Amino acid sequence: MALPLLAEKAAAKTHEAVRLLQTKVDSGELAGAVLHVRHGKHITVEAFGAAKLSSVFYLASLTKPMTATAVMILVDRGKVTLEDRVQKFIPEFSGGERERVLVRHLLSHTSGLPDMLPENEELRKRHAPLKDFVAGACKTSLLFSPGTRVSYQSMGILLAGEIVERLSGRSLRNFLREEVFHPLQMQDSSLGLGGRNLADTMQLQHDAPTDWAQNSSYWRNLGAPWGGVHGTAADVSRITNYFLHPDSSVLKPATAAAMITNQNPGLNRPWGIGWAMGSGFGKHASARTCGHSGSSGTLMWLDLEKDLSCVLLTTLPASFSRTSILDPVSDLVSDVA
Repeated sequence: MALPLLAEKAAAKTHEAVRLLQTKVDSGELAGAVLHVRHGKHITVEAFGAAKLSSVFYLASLTKPMTATAVMILVDRGKVTLEDRVQKFIPEFSGGERERVLVRHLLSHTSGLPDMLPENEELRKRHAPLKDFVAGACKTSLLFSPGTRVSYQSMGILLAGEIVERLSGRSLRNFLREEVFHPLQMQDSSLGLGGRNLADTMQLQHDAPTDWAQNSSYWRNLGAPWGGVHGTAADVSRITNYFLHPDSSVLKPATAAAMITNQNPGLNRPWGIGWAMGSGFGKHASARTCGHSGSSGTLMWLDLEKDLSCVLLTTLPASFSRTSILDPVSDLVSDVA
């Protein structure tokens, strides 16, 4: 396909995605969203419903590749290697097969740690500090031998964030702000609320009316390494496009490339370093596509083969929006020959 026709098709498919989102807002299903698509030099940005282009969303698990990036900055600086044992940096993470868990396992979802602790709800109900989650992750039983299978594990990313704090002597909030967000000009991004009022961020639809659910000040300001970042679609597009065309402003380019390369050959699911790979990013995506989604109804992905990136931030949690909004939008945007 000639380049002008390719650009024309991309624009048409993106316009279909825009129409779909507007239809969801008009029907009352979706309260607000922002879509940011970049294909080569062509950029489409649209806000819908209650959202503005500058609206700050709760990004949920889009945080995970950001925390992984923080770890890899320390890898580049020689402070840690992916083959180091987690126990080397967190001595209390000991006993049984925990001593076999490597930093690599935390970042590729192969540690054997659970996604959430058995006592997760109890911790949240009493507004526990993050250190209590770390203590729980150091004691919880492994679900399988490290490195033998892939199983999504937020608690592994929690311990990865803990390693960053112990090695750098800085809070993960400050480390991300200074070493990731600032170099990438992600001016509206923060782990936690970043000094904002909760009311100045987009609120999730259908959230439980408690003081510990996702719309609560407690949860939004906890700063969970696995899902606590707030930001705008423009900011998320900056980190997504950084991995499309990495320079040395944050990571060595080779390190950035490794992060979006499968680290789990031979196992049940491909995964990069913090980045998900495989399905979930549009049925027309190339094999060189990776990204991440968030339970809050957020999505980011990049297709290296097509020089294409997509960021969609919504107010409708993924349990409601996955099949009706997130997947259909990705299917449309990814349909570039």
